[in-house]
Amino acid sequence: MIVIVETIARLAGWLLLAPLLPGIINKVKAWVAGRRGPPVLQLYYDLGRLWQRGVVLSSLASPGFIAGPAVAWVAIVGAALLLPLGPAGALLSFRGDALLVIYLLALARFGTAWAAMETGSAFEGMGTAREVSYAVLAEAAIITAMLTLSVHAQSITLVEMLTPASGVGAVLLGAGLFTVLLVENCRVPFDDPNTHLELTMIHEAMILDHSGPPLAAILHGASVKLLLFVVLLTESVVPLGHFSGPVACAVLALGVLTVTVGVGLVESLLARLAFRRVPLLLTTAILLCLFALLVAWKGGAA
Repeated sequence: MIVIVETIARLAGWLLLAPLLPGIINKVKAWVAGRRGPPVLQLYYDLGRLWQRGVVLSSLASPGFIAGPAVAWVAIVGAALLLPLGPAGALLSFRGDALLVIYLLALARFGTAWAAMETGSAFEGMGTAREVSYAVLAEAAIITAMLTLSVHAQSITLVEMLTPASGVGAVLLGAGLFTVLLVENCRVPFDDPNTHLELTMIHEAMILDHSGPPLAAILHGASVKLLLFVVLLTESVVPLGHFSGPVACAVLALGVLTVTVGVGLVESLLARLAFRRVPLLLTTAILLCLFALLVAWKGGAA
């Protein structure tokens, strides 16, 4: 009974808090630009309206057009539930769960790309090609970051891996993971979630033909994915194990808020990169994680 209650509580926390992060980012961007901006709870309103609308299906689309967003949403939520939350630990912990998180994130990307290709749209195919091209380097950075945590903790279990080291290794890993966070969640400077120009869209081009509940699932899944990466970054850098239970929870919440505000500031102060420069920045993220790996390996050897 206790396990069921804890599962429901964790699931509700991830699902209900995730749409808050895009609202905070938009509010920060509006504040920097001197505007009032949309309400922090705007995504909640949008999701509510989308769930009440019908679905417009292309005559070329197969059932995969609906199944893709559902598979992506389930995969992202499953990966989030595997992530430990500070002193509360993980809902389910086993040897190799870090590898499962990586595979679930890849499955979510596959589901979204699969649904985008179902319509036969040239723009959605173009956006999918760009998304997959970026993912090649982004996933390499994620794997390197996970390997860094694994070498430092001498484990491949997330509960034991998320015990960050101090010093230059934590700084390098934090910088690399922050860059990965931006590309995985289609944020500036890699993509602009507010753009409406088809020739420059990436993620937004992939969901042009979605509407109603499938679009709501995509938007909500994107917010859960953003929260997942923010929590992962915070727990990879901040030593939450050094604090007591309530204090660790407060530090985790403060870290999540700080990273979220940081994403908003980056989007406000930086312009979107040209496509030809994106691989260079992603390669830099890989190198940052690789240098953090070398620091962790040298420290373990010492």
